[in-house]
Amino acid sequence: MAGVSQPKSKPNAGEPPKEGIAAFLNPAEMHKLGRLLLLSRNKVEGTLAGAHRSPLRGPSSEFADHKSYGIGDETKHIDWRVFARTDKYFIKRYEDETNLRVYLVLDRSASMNYASEGGATKYHFACRLAAAIGYVIVKARDSIGLYLHGQKVDVRMDAGNSFQHLHNLLKHVQNHPPEGGGDLAAVLHEIASSVRRGALVVVLSDLLGDEEEIIKGLAHLRKQKHDVILFQTLDPAELDLNLSKPCELHDLETGEDLPVNPRVLAEEYHRVFGEFLQHYKKACAGMNIDYRVVPTNQELESFVRVYLSERRRLSR
Repeated sequence: MAGVSQPKSKPNAGEPPKEGIAAFLNPAEMHKLGRLLLLSRNKVEGTLAGAHRSPLRGPSSEFADHKSYGIGDETKHIDWRVFARTDKYFIKRYEDETNLRVYLVLDRSASMNYASEGGATKYHFACRLAAAIGYVIVKARDSIGLYLHGQKVDVRMDAGNSFQHLHNLLKHVQNHPPEGGGDLAAVLHEIASSVRRGALVVVLSDLLGDEEEIIKGLAHLRKQKHDVILFQTLDPAELDLNLSKPCELHDLETGEDLPVNPRVLAEEYHRVFGEFLQHYKKACAGMNIDYRVVPTNQELESFVRVYLSERRRLSR
């Protein structure tokens, strides 16, 4: 489809251009997002006290199990009720609550530069969604990292848990607009091979590529015990083909042009595109990957709030 780049808003005279977090989220959105929490479905390992269950045993308040008392164990952890029943000493163990490592995998291939007339590009919306997720993560003292990619990883940032880290991360995103082709599958395999187990990987892409290879990349992440969220970011025109007159579609990645009559193609397009979406939905369900189609014409804060509320219920 013929892409329409989102025009950049011009700052007022004397006002410096917005950078980092401020380029994607306004103060009202940050205030609302600051009340939210993103939970992992996996047990995680980390270095800070947080809201996520860890496979390590530690001094949290949630009971996990017992172990036999041994030399070096503190007597204050002996379960005296169990001793009264069994005449044996057992130590209470608890599930430590720790911090989460989240990696944003953001697609900057040229197809992400598409927008319906007057709307935001898929990339701009995906960047705002990434900023919102990142803000929620850091606000909860969890850690956020980045893999920004087209055909290869252009920017890689390890996970950090400060707002300055998030600010710098989003400056990289801001300074790398969409261009060229994409190879999401290769990037997913690279992440699965390089990030230690137990992370949460959030993929933001239109998924316009080799479906089977992308699904193999997602499966590799799951095999490595990563929790995965997949946000398929699409323009409303891609979902509905709401074009009424004959036009020329332009491939933003190959540069090819194709004249079409939308009215003639509509029925077949909806069938094929529906199968395309269903393929990802079915594959993700089979791998326990949280998959959402995210149209770019919706209100960002509302989407994030509803999604995180649903995920929190499922994480209990």
